[in-house]
Amino acid sequence: MSDEELKVRVDAFVDEVWEDIIEDVRTLVHIRSVEDLEAAAPGMPWGPANHEALVAALRIAERLGLEGHDCKGYIGYADLPGQSTTQIATIAHSDVVPEGLGWTVDPFDVTRREGYLLGRGVIDDKGPLVLSLYAAHFFAREVERTGERLPYTLRCIIGNDEETTMADLLWYLDNYPMPAFAFTPDGNFPLICGEKGVYHASIVSQDIIGEDGGAIVSLDGGTVPNAVPGRATATLRCDAASLSQAKNIEVSAGEDGLVTITAHGRGGHASLPEGTLNAIGVLADYLLAQDCCSATERRFLKLVHRVCAVDTDGTALGIASADDVFGPLTCIGGTLRTVGAHFVQTIDSRYPSSIEHTDIDTALERVANEYGCSFVRDHVKVPFYTSPDTPEIKALLETYREYSGDMSEPMVIGGGTYARNFAKACAFGPNIDDGNQPSWVGPEHGADEGVSEAVLRMALKVYIMSIARLMRLDLG
Repeated sequence: MSDEELKVRVDAFVDEVWEDIIEDVRTLVHIRSVEDLEAAAPGMPWGPANHEALVAALRIAERLGLEGHDCKGYIGYADLPGQSTTQIATIAHSDVVPEGLGWTVDPFDVTRREGYLLGRGVIDDKGPLVLSLYAAHFFAREVERTGERLPYTLRCIIGNDEETTMADLLWYLDNYPMPAFAFTPDGNFPLICGEKGVYHASIVSQDIIGEDGGAIVSLDGGTVPNAVPGRATATLRCDAASLSQAKNIEVSAGEDGLVTITAHGRGGHASLPEGTLNAIGVLADYLLAQDCCSATERRFLKLVHRVCAVDTDGTALGIASADDVFGPLTCIGGTLRTVGAHFVQTIDSRYPSSIEHTDIDTALERVANEYGCSFVRDHVKVPFYTSPDTPEIKALLETYREYSGDMSEPMVIGGGTYARNFAKACAFGPNIDDGNQPSWVGPEHGADEGVSEAVLRMALKVYIMSIARLMRLDLG
């Protein structure tokens, strides 16, 4: 079959199944699949809600004619067996970050508005997960129609813990063969061929709470370390009347002389901090300006001010760096928690190849010690880069260009995707960052997360045609 004939069949297929796709996305969005390790159990290592989403996705896959497998709850996959056991794989994930604040629609339903879908996971990554399953469904129907298997096995891997450590995929790669090539629909078009390093650390204060003259009872901000927090709160012992009004700050007097201060910011993904406002930084700056803290508390808040600096290039912490491939380092403070008598501030940095993670260790430990705090590096993933000149990457990029007319070059990003864990892989759409979305459409990890239906429809066509072309390559 020629490409033109195949494209006609793909167009008709997408028109036929589109409403079914919307309902399957809705089924997954209904599940608040946020990692809950405290509720983990045998067969559900990331918690019951994550496992519920995995099972729901596998049911969809099996209904679409694929062979589904639940891999002890760590992860799942659905196969369309080919003439060869060599695999071409897609990988998307069924888990999400917490909903956070600021939603104007139900985060755990799909709201259709003026050609857009809104809901937690519609773009990251439940919507694209459903697209990957329907792309395989197209080929399952073709196999049934023609009686001819694909040259390679098509495997749709269903991740279940991508938003935290990607331990699901690491487990999978320890137990299953590496695919010949994989792409994850968990990024931007045209194509992502490189990712900055991902660096997570924590700074722990000395015991502060309960000290003589201390005012702070608790501090709490953010939802996850890899997102710019949209809200942060402090509970203080002080006179509410003595606190001045300030932008993005709410002051509420409670009982027993306690005051709750709530700071509001603009949340977003840690890898894309431009345009966000870190609520933890807003809170720290307000408390410093009110001068209602002890000397020890003030010292810690000055540290928080540096971690959550308005400039997110790491300058305030002495780790600013950039190179020609990956661009500048980014650094944000993600969460602030009260733990016993001390506070824990997390740091998320996305770093280029011009700086080593050990250099970041040294700089952050120096800053922590300056303020009487301790430093712990939580985990690190080094940068990776795949040449866009490989046949697999060329096949995907050319297909996207045919459908979109966009001749942009492959890019590198600060976000971390599953792609970095494979021998040959990339992140491939479906986001299109063209600045044309209405202001009420939120970003991934943000409130009112949304995506254009037209973009998703095009993406499904791109994925089907790309898989068809990958099947023609000599993958060894």
